[in-house]
Amino acid sequence: MMRNRRHTLLWMKDLLEHMNQCHEQLQWAADGQTEAYLAETLMVDLSECQKLCEQLKPPGRKSPSLVTSV
Repeated sequence: MMRNRRHTLLWMKDLLEHMNQCHEQLQWAADGQTEAYLAETLMVDLSECQKLCEQLKPPGRKSPSLVTSV
């Protein structure tokens, strides 16, 4: 169990670092095609991070939605 948790946390760390790199590139992107690609990459990484967070929760515990209403 602990090994799986460690693996999950390491994978999450890698994803967050990748998201940071994409965010930095997105700040300097000058064309729509690059911006769209980086934004989509961030969305995929975010979805994967959410799945990893779900794995870390104790069983039976309900989590709040990541989507906020405006």
